Amino acid sequence: MLCACSGEQFKFEEAPPRSPDSLATRDFSASGLSSRTGDWESKFDETQVEDVESTLKEALSLNYEEARALLGRLEYQRGNFDAALQVFEGIDIRALAPRMIRAIAERIKQRKPRSKVDNGLPNVMSMHSVSLLLEAILLKSKSLEELGRYTEAAKECRIAVDTVESALPNGMPEGIGEACKLQEMFHRALELLPNLWIKAGLPDEAVTAYRRALVKPWNLEPRRLACVQKDLATTLLYGGVEVNLPPQLQVNGLTTPMSGTEEAILLLLILSGKMALQEIDWDPEIMDNLTFSLSITGMFESLADHVEKILPGVYDRAERWYFLALCYSAAGQNDIALNLLRKACGSSEAKHRPHFPSFLFGAKLYSLNPNHAREGIKLSQEVIDLAKHQNKHFLGQGQKFLGICHGAAARTSVLDSERIIFQRESLKFLSDAALNGNNDPEVMFSLGLENAIQRNLNAAYDNIMIYSDMMAGSSRRGWQLLALIVSAQQRFQDAKTIVDFALDEAGSIDQLELLRLKAVLQITQQQPKQAIETYRILLAVIEARKEHWLQAKTFRHEALTEQKLEMEAWQDLATIYADISSFLDAKACVDKAQLIEFFSPRSWHITGMEPDT
Repeated sequence: MLCACSGEQFKFEEAPPRSPDSLATRDFSASGLSSRTGDWESKFDETQVEDVESTLKEALSLNYEEARALLGRLEYQRGNFDAALQVFEGIDIRALAPRMIRAIAERIKQRKPRSKVDNGLPNVMSMHSVSLLLEAILLKSKSLEELGRYTEAAKECRIAVDTVESALPNGMPEGIGEACKLQEMFHRALELLPNLWIKAGLPDEAVTAYRRALVKPWNLEPRRLACVQKDLATTLLYGGVEVNLPPQLQVNGLTTPMSGTEEAILLLLILSGKMALQEIDWDPEIMDNLTFSLSITGMFESLADHVEKILPGVYDRAERWYFLALCYSAAGQNDIALNLLRKACGSSEAKHRPHFPSFLFGAKLYSLNPNHAREGIKLSQEVIDLAKHQNKHFLGQGQKFLGICHGAAARTSVLDSERIIFQRESLKFLSDAALNGNNDPEVMFSLGLENAIQRNLNAAYDNIMIYSDMMAGSSRRGWQLLALIVSAQQRFQDAKTIVDFALDEAGSIDQLELLRLKAVLQITQQQPKQAIETYRILLAVIEARKEHWLQAKTFRHEALTEQKLEMEAWQDLATIYADISSFLDAKACVDKAQLIEFFSPRSWHITGMEPDT
C-alpha cells in the first residue's frame, strides 16, 4: 500500500523538471494502475480528477483526501505545479486538522518504544494517513512557492507546523522517527517556513518561525539544528528588523538578550562552542558572522578569546596571530598585538612565505608608538622590500610608516647628529610616499605633521591644506593641526576661528579634543577667564557622557580616552589657577585629577609647585 510511511520517502528540496515520463509516473503504473497516466495533461477538469480519484480509491483502498494527496504528489513530481495545486485545493485541510491533531496525540501516547505497528484505535486516523496529508500540505506550499506566491505558501506551511505543534505541545518524543516519517515531514516544514517568509519579504515573520523551531525539543539532528541557529543569527544581524522576544521567552537575567544583535551573538557563540567540541563541522560563515557581530558591539577581547579556541589547522599560525592582533589592537591593547605580530614576522615563520598583512600591520602599530620607533624602522624596511617584489601597490604605505618611524626616532634620540639624520630621512620617505601613495590623505597629513614638528611651518600649512581638500573638510585632526600651525605663526585670531568652525562641524567625541585646544589657545592669548569657562564646558560634556559609557559596557578604550582627557583638563585648570595664585582652587583641581590617576607625574609636579600653606 502506498503511504507516506513507506521506506522510500519523497524528497522535495528542489523542484523536479517538467517531464511527462517522470519516475513517479512509472512507479504509480507499477502499482497496478494503467500506464495511461503518463499521457495526462498538466491541466485537467474536475471530471477527470474525479475519475482518477475513483481509480486510486478502488485500486489502493484510499479515502478521498488520501487519493487527492497521492495524485497531487504525482503531479508535483511531474513538474505540473498548477495541476498539483488544483488537486491539493480539493483537500479541506482546515476541516481535517482537528482529526490529524487527535490522531498524532493518541498514536504517540499509545506508541511503545521501537514499535513497528500502530495500536488499533477506533475512529482515529492512522499515522500513515496523517503523514500523507502532512506531505500534501508541504507539497501545496512548495507548489505555491514555485509559482511565486510566497505569502500563500508560507501560510500553508504554517498550517503543517501548527497542526503538529498543537498535538505535541511539549516537543517531539524520542523514537518517533523509527516508525514513520511524520518527524521528518515536520522537520522539513520547520526549515521551509522561515525561508518562505523571507522570500515573501517579511523577515519579522521569519524570525518568529526560526524561534519557533528552536524553543522546543523537536529532535532536530545537530547539523540541521545548527543550520537553523545560523540562519536565525544571520537574519537578526542583516535582516534590518528588530523583533522582540515573546513574553514567554523573556526571562530576567544576565543571559537574556536585550536586542536582536545580542540574540544573534548568543546563537553564534553556541555554534562556535559546538565547532570547538567538534559536534558540528567547521563553518567559516559562523566565524565571519561572529566577527562582524562582536566588532560592531565593540567586544573585541571576547572575539579574541573565541579565536584562540579555534582548533589548530583551521588557520595557519601566521594568519591566526594576525587575526588575534587585529582583535587586541581594536580593543586598544597594541602591545599585546605587537607581541603577536612579532611571532608572525619572526624567525619561527622564516621557512614559510612571508605573511605580508602581518608585516604591514606591524609597521603601522610601530609607527603609532614612539617607544618602538627603531623596531618600526626595521619592519617598515622589510615591508618596502616585500612590496617591491609582490605587492607594489603597498610601496607607498611602507614608505609612509618608515617616514613616521624615523620622525618618532628623531624625537627620542639623545644625539643631535642622529636626530638630524632621522629628521631628514623622515621627510624624504614621507615625500616619496606622497608620490607613490595614489593621493593617500594619511600620507599628506603625516608629512604636514612632520614639517610642523620640524618648524617648517609654511610647508606644513600647504600640506594640511591639501589634506583638508582631500578630506572635504571633514577631519577633526586636520582642523586641529591647522589651528596649531596657524597659532605657531602667531595668527591667534585665525586659529580661534578655525577651532570654532571645527566645533560646529565635529561629532561629539571630536568636540572634546577641540574644546581643549580652544582652551589652550585662550591660555596662550592670556585669557584665563575664557579658558576656565571653556574647561568648564569640556568637563560638563565629559560628565554627561559618563552615564553613556556605564550603560554601554563596551568600547572601553574610547571611555579610557575620555577619562585621560578629563584628567588632563583638571591638570590644565590647576595650572591656570596656580598661575593666577589661586592655590586652593589649584589644589582642588589636582585632587580631582589624582582621583582618576593618582600617580600621574604632572599632578605631582603641580603639587610641588604650590607654596607651603
